[in-house]
Amino acid sequence: MPLDYSIIIPAYNEAAELPSTLSSIRRAMEAVSLEGECIVVDNNSTDSTTAVARSHGADLVVQEPINQIARARNSGAAISSGRSLIFIDADTRIQPELLLEALHRLEETPCVGGGSVIKFESEVSVIGRIGIGVWERISRFARIAAGSFIFCRREAFEAVGGYDESLYASEEVRFSRLIKKWGKSYGLEFVILDNTPALTSARKLNWYSGPQIVGWIALMILMPLAVRSRKLCSFWYDRPKEV
Repeated sequence: MPLDYSIIIPAYNEAAELPSTLSSIRRAMEAVSLEGECIVVDNNSTDSTTAVARSHGADLVVQEPINQIARARNSGAAISSGRSLIFIDADTRIQPELLLEALHRLEETPCVGGGSVIKFESEVSVIGRIGIGVWERISRFARIAAGSFIFCRREAFEAVGGYDESLYASEEVRFSRLIKKWGKSYGLEFVILDNTPALTSARKLNWYSGPQIVGWIALMILMPLAVRSRKLCSFWYDRPKEV
């Protein structure tokens, strides 16, 4: 029997973040009358991600041995049962109002999917504030969802083939564009919700210096094909040794 929705969380060495994330998701799910499930995809972790996920309320934990976020999201979707799919990063916390609005849009309005504006859950540097501000403007104008929180109809996900597994970064940008295009052909809109932002960790701003972050952004702009290289996308996969 299909469920109403599935929440999918890709997680690589996220034992420290998952308790807070899963707690916020459980509170949100309890506020929704629809039937849902919460799936954590352990993306080849070397810490206790799987054990933490199971002990903090994940309904299912699946293993994806290839360390790539697009594959992790697709692996979660493959075992899910929901008519609607919601992808939330392991370091992102949501409020019940956000889940309620996303599901309302999918269930009750001509909506194919969408995302949410994103806010950092703690104080950040000037570069962080500028970066999130620029992204919010791009997201609203182009209707592109941040990877922290994306929702869509299952039939749309399957029609576009899920996330592009040739990409190691920016897979959510391509996914947003494909879902939006598919939805448009059926009179369905792709929306960016702004009533209740998803709250995400600012940890990368602490791990890396301002010049390092700016340099990575410049690389992606000057070399768009870099997103197809695991090595060139190490910013998203590697962590400082002391972390």
